Amino acid sequence: MKFSFSTNGFVRYSVIEAVERIADIGYDGVELLADAPHLYADALSLSDLEPLKAVVDRTGLKVANINANTAMGYYGRQFWEPLFEPSLANSDTKLRRWRIDYSKKCVDLASFIGAPCVSVTSGRAVPGVDPKNSMDYLRESLRKLVEYAEELSVRIGIEYEPGLLIERYEELAAMLEEIGSPYLGANLDLGHSNVLGEDPKMVIAGLGSKIFHVHIEDIKDRKHYHLIPGTGDINFAEILDILSDSGYHGFATVELYTYPHQPEEAARRALEFLRNVSNIER
Repeated sequence: MKFSFSTNGFVRYSVIEAVERIADIGYDGVELLADAPHLYADALSLSDLEPLKAVVDRTGLKVANINANTAMGYYGRQFWEPLFEPSLANSDTKLRRWRIDYSKKCVDLASFIGAPCVSVTSGRAVPGVDPKNSMDYLRESLRKLVEYAEELSVRIGIEYEPGLLIERYEELAAMLEEIGSPYLGANLDLGHSNVLGEDPKMVIAGLGSKIFHVHIEDIKDRKHYHLIPGTGDINFAEILDILSDSGYHGFATVELYTYPHQPEEAARRALEFLRNVSNIER
């Protein structure tokens, strides 16, 4: 299994410093945060990315994914938790259009930097809007985004999460089947799946080749708080085996935005643990 680390754990550093530190720790890949304070696409041109591309090339890291899930930069200030709105399912036409256009810019970013996929979310079910209507907005947005992504051979992975409009495996699988594009799949966060009490074997087998990218973190007592692998309840030896047996050959990206005060320590501990469990003979 190839492991990468998300720069959303290094928000107290520039994106270039984050990439360099992740490489020094020994990861094979990096996920780039397409949001403030790293790569907020509305404030970037492709020429601005040349120094980052040079650092990625120099370190030898592969870019596993462009994480376009959040929209902190839209509001111009920091918040306690990631913000998903305006989302692809937003009921306001202008705000929904902003997210579609922003996601397209992230596809451009992925194409330029050499990332195979961009992750997005459905956004939340919001008060005053029938979830059925929100799902209609989401379908419309995804079709527009996937059509654009296909032209650049970049795949779009939807990440489900407790509390979002698409929050479970079954809902994601249904959406993927309905749209039916080879460029639309899953950004599977196995920590989120654990919080929901899902069977990892069922989820991984059910999504199969539609798994474009994987997020991992540990979870304790099914509380949605990202922990360093090895400090919670997830059986990583089991899930890494299931992923391998399923034919998944992409990156498992460690996502630890919950450790902004000690990202290097968290990244080192995670990699040491994951390498140990992935090498155990079973």
